[in-house]
Amino acid sequence: MNDLHRIIDANTNRASEGIRVLEDLARFSLNNEPLSRTLKDLRHRLRSCIQSLGLSQSTLLASRDTAGDVGTQIKTSNEGNRAQGLVDLVSAASKRAQEALRVLEETAKMLGESGSGFESIRYAMYDMERDLMLALTTPSPRWSVCVLLTKSLCLHHAPERVIEMASRAGAQCIQIREKEMASDELFEYASKMTAVAHDLGLAVIINDRVDLALATEADGVHLGQHDLPMSIARSILGPTKLIGRSCSSVGQLREAFGQGADYCGLGPVFASTTKSKPNLCGIETLEQVMVDSELRTKPMLAISGITPENIERVWSTGFAGVAISSAVCSAADPYESCKAIVESRQPLVELP
Repeated sequence: MNDLHRIIDANTNRASEGIRVLEDLARFSLNNEPLSRTLKDLRHRLRSCIQSLGLSQSTLLASRDTAGDVGTQIKTSNEGNRAQGLVDLVSAASKRAQEALRVLEETAKMLGESGSGFESIRYAMYDMERDLMLALTTPSPRWSVCVLLTKSLCLHHAPERVIEMASRAGAQCIQIREKEMASDELFEYASKMTAVAHDLGLAVIINDRVDLALATEADGVHLGQHDLPMSIARSILGPTKLIGRSCSSVGQLREAFGQGADYCGLGPVFASTTKSKPNLCGIETLEQVMVDSELRTKPMLAISGITPENIERVWSTGFAGVAISSAVCSAADPYESCKAIVESRQPLVELP
């Protein structure tokens, strides 16, 4: 039995197992398609590196001696501790893969190979550990009320004043939506509004513009169906920024979340006073989502035409969040309008 072959076999299994655990976590727990794809690619790269050593599968299997492995009975006090759930799982699986890859790198050199292939996978695994940890610890965008801020709709108050009143009323997020503003003006405006909102503890999303979401230090970007693909936006923004997607059907919701969307806007629910939307998805689509066991727990916002007068129809479906625009921005009293929507979500207390 060749001891070097035995070491390579054991650490090939360790590395592959660790990467596979992370791949399944990215795929099934985070629903993050880019991270899942990268980890799958690393598994295949590992297999190619092993094959480049010139050792056949039968050679490695012949070196395996599980019964005679003295290490199988050695346990540590922290082994198996997963008190923090998925965070601990990511840490343990990452360390398992990284350490095994270092062993493979060194044993490859003993066989006369450079070991650079294993080294590059190991460095990639450091990035994967970081990205998965950040994806797990970044707060989920579970907003009940998000205000879509458009400067031209702020008829009675300056945009920063609308932000302040919406914050006092209980909104948790501001989406800066300016379709016509030139890039240089939008950068200055969005930077100022982002600072105002962040000082008030609000999340800030930039509509459409991935570049400006990054440049203004906003919390993320909201994309339409015909904007950048999710994977490209994620590669630009990284794992810590939020990416939302506008959807008008259950199928589009499934696709968006499958591609790694952090949240989705679903609509148009009602006819909008700011934009012509002839094809409404309506309350019926919200109801369809809320009976879907997979989708109903996802972070979502009902969008379009939502006002204090029709908000009860949205909440009655069980939908957890809404995005509102002119009902707040154009109101004579944005605070009272936003407050009416926020407070309408509170459950009714049944009298005895």
